[in-house]
Amino acid sequence: MSAKILVACANGAGTSLMMKMTAERVIKKLGMDVSEIHHCALSEGVSSARNFDIVFAPLNFKSMYEDAERSGVTVIGLRNVLSDKEMEEALVSTGAAEKFKA
Repeated sequence: MSAKILVACANGAGTSLMMKMTAERVIKKLGMDVSEIHHCALSEGVSSARNFDIVFAPLNFKSMYEDAERSGVTVIGLRNVLSDKEMEEALVSTGAAEKFKA
């Protein structure tokens, strides 16, 4: 099963693009099967989050995605949105890395 991932930050420009690149590295390292990684602003992310399997957002904005979480989306709040280590640990601890193994 292939995963669709959303990465969101305040403006959806520079930081979310860097988050996307971090996610690409981590996903490759974990051997996950991912068909799409979309980066956007938090506001766009909230309205489209249900269309994704995994959502990454800054920890202080995680609560904005409670609706998506209730519908089964894995929502991961990150303290350091550009940390490979934190993203990797979150994917492993939530079971997402195993669920979407290639």
